[in-house]
Amino acid sequence: MSVKENLALIQKNIEAACQRANRNKEEINIIAVTKYVSEETTKRAVEAGIKHLGENRDTGLLKKWEVLGSKPTWHFIGTLQSKKVKEIINKVGYIHSLDRLSLAKEIEKRADKTTRCFVQVNVSGEESKHGLTPEEVIPFIKEIVDYPKIKIVGLMTMAPYIENKAELRNVFKNLKTLQREIQALELSYAPCRELSMGMSNDYEIAVEEGATFVRIGTSLVGKEF
Repeated sequence: MSVKENLALIQKNIEAACQRANRNKEEINIIAVTKYVSEETTKRAVEAGIKHLGENRDTGLLKKWEVLGSKPTWHFIGTLQSKKVKEIINKVGYIHSLDRLSLAKEIEKRADKTTRCFVQVNVSGEESKHGLTPEEVIPFIKEIVDYPKIKIVGLMTMAPYIENKAELRNVFKNLKTLQREIQALELSYAPCRELSMGMSNDYEIAVEEGATFVRIGTSLVGKEF
């Protein structure tokens, strides 16, 4: 199937998930994760109607930026080393992996304007996953008040790659609960209206539980390397 056909199928699945959860499909943004495809395929994806692109390495993002520029909205979705911030910070619309003050400090230093960030949360507790524990998130966000160029637009998590739908759903529910706790604080710099959760294998469950951004790679744009 082509990227356009894949996109149509994913949009159909998201619409069905929204109907089950009594949500508006317009709330959901699809991020095409393009780390496994070429610049040419990424360009075709944008031509097919994809507005959001996600990369997890600075080198991949910069190569594709040379081809596409700022036409799509770029999302940095991987672990971001502080020393790499200067390379990508003024090219991306969102950073999905804010998880430490040293990174916040570097963003503050390098950004030309307010940077929209998701705080990465390791809800499942897996050792292989990056991110703050749920208990660390609110104290961390309160410290971001000292970094005026950072706006905490939401939370991000990666669920385990498992078949157990109940366990997946529980991960997403817990992130939604944490989001509500942050919103109740009414911090102007941390409105926390967004949830970045759900990938190719679990995005429909994530949508049912409140995702506003889903990150979809192979099932949307394929895999070339």
